[in-house]
Amino acid sequence: MTEGAEVARFEVWAPDKDEVTLDVGGERLPMERDVSRQGWWAAQAPAEDGTRYGFSVDGGPVLPDPRSRRQPDGPDGLSAVVDHDAYAWRVPWPGRGLPGAVLYELHVGTFTPEGTLDAAADRLDALAALGVTHVELMPLAPFPGVHGWGYEGVSLWAVHEPYGGPAALKRFVDAAHERGLGVVLDVVHNHLGPSGNYLPAFGPYFTDTHQTPWGSAVNLDAPGSDEVRAFLVESALAWLRDYHLDGLRLDAVHALCDTRAVHFLEELADAVRDLSRDLGRPLFLIAESDLNDPRLITPRDQGGLGLQAQWNDDFHHALHTALTGEAAGYYADFAEHPLRALAKTLTGGFFHDGTYSSFRGRTHGRPLDRTRVSAHRLLGYAQTHDQIGNRAQGDRLADSLPPGLLACAAALVLTGPFTPMLFMGEEWGARTPWQFFTDHTDPGLADAVRQGRRREFAAHGWAEKDVPDPQDPATRDRSCLDWSEREREPHRHLLEWHRTLIALRRARPDLLDADLAAVRVAFDEQARWFAFRRGDIRVALNLGDEPAAIPLGGGALRTLAGWDDSASLDGDGVLHLGPRSAVVLGER
Repeated sequence: MTEGAEVARFEVWAPDKDEVTLDVGGERLPMERDVSRQGWWAAQAPAEDGTRYGFSVDGGPVLPDPRSRRQPDGPDGLSAVVDHDAYAWRVPWPGRGLPGAVLYELHVGTFTPEGTLDAAADRLDALAALGVTHVELMPLAPFPGVHGWGYEGVSLWAVHEPYGGPAALKRFVDAAHERGLGVVLDVVHNHLGPSGNYLPAFGPYFTDTHQTPWGSAVNLDAPGSDEVRAFLVESALAWLRDYHLDGLRLDAVHALCDTRAVHFLEELADAVRDLSRDLGRPLFLIAESDLNDPRLITPRDQGGLGLQAQWNDDFHHALHTALTGEAAGYYADFAEHPLRALAKTLTGGFFHDGTYSSFRGRTHGRPLDRTRVSAHRLLGYAQTHDQIGNRAQGDRLADSLPPGLLACAAALVLTGPFTPMLFMGEEWGARTPWQFFTDHTDPGLADAVRQGRRREFAAHGWAEKDVPDPQDPATRDRSCLDWSEREREPHRHLLEWHRTLIALRRARPDLLDADLAAVRVAFDEQARWFAFRRGDIRVALNLGDEPAAIPLGGGALRTLAGWDDSASLDGDGVLHLGPRSAVVLGER
């Protein structure tokens, strides 16, 4: 849809339909086939910002625009015209790329009790003071009800109205850019929510050629897929262009079923590269993938798909097992020798790089060529929305670990070779859970989600009464951050520790070195100490309950950051470090 001063052009792709009508401002108008574009229909009508409209195909009910920029009454309501030029941007933003970044994953609905973009913007000063460089927003596409994770969105071009709609997102991005913070948005291309999804009424947006955990796959390679791919690509570009975003996180790209010679992700990466050139500012794509395939993040001119980065769950799993001792599910592959697994990820990127996975019952992954792939292309983290929220009770590490071990996790994430990412509240050891919650308006779907969640965890030994009801408003309320924790110990100490480590990362070039081959690691599985070297920087952790003696070798070293005052270095280059503690040292 393009808008003029008084008349707007409305367009919709509806191949194989005999009739399409436009309902705009309460009037019904016939639409004509666009002879220049197969399957497209068009009409012109008076409209302005906020005008409600929808489409009817073959005499059916009026439905929202598949490319709707706003759903003021939710996914089932009419669409609304959005005049993006009406917003006066305050910040001439030059962009902020991924190298050297520290990301902060944030869910708008639980970052504050209000659960809106404007309320989240009021907390951005705290993130700027923390030292992170980018805020990564979980999905914003409209979904049923008020509260949810956002992964069941249905209007991939619009902003969830209870969060504040399009104008609120622009205000948030402006406020972030005023503070020097980039903004990344999590987008979901691999499925749409089951409620409020009207795309099949218009055309072959889905195909039974492939099946996914959510049912029929998004149509990336069957007849009609050219337009479906364009729908997704242009949606991604619209977020980056119209909302001045700096990057996108792509959810579960391993579930994008595509057998075409040019993969959808390659097409998307090329389009984002071209937009970056046109806008004159850096843009980037971060994938979530469990394939451990380095081709995903290998540059296009070297035969890869050209995405800039991906989440590294192998690092998370190794770190989690080292901290907690958990060995169930996918943690089993890492739990036998967790420090060895951690060492492998810190120096090689992936743990599974063509090795056998007992969890999968097969070999998994592919070796990462450290001469071609920079370490910053892998995101490292101790916690994410997935790794917390997909636990039965949504418990964070702070719920079971002492502050010293949380400090060790922070040291690994923030001084390691990967691009670090924190999950909201992690910086102060938040004790609030982050649980799975929904607000489905369809009673049948709500009950199916509730019972499915209970069955899933009952299979792993959880009593039904111990699995929170996703539809209970109290589940969402429990998941909201308690900002008052920051002022109390040990939360205050943890917050200062995170600030110190982030500032140190920014100040010391060795901690920004993207060469995985340059990382040197030593560890003692039995004594539970772990140390690594990056240039002139040494980082040592004692995960055990007893003091540790860690041989660091020669060199005149001084403490750059220490969790406590237990670290001391003797004349033989042996570091004595107290239990559950971490220290960062540098040459004098």
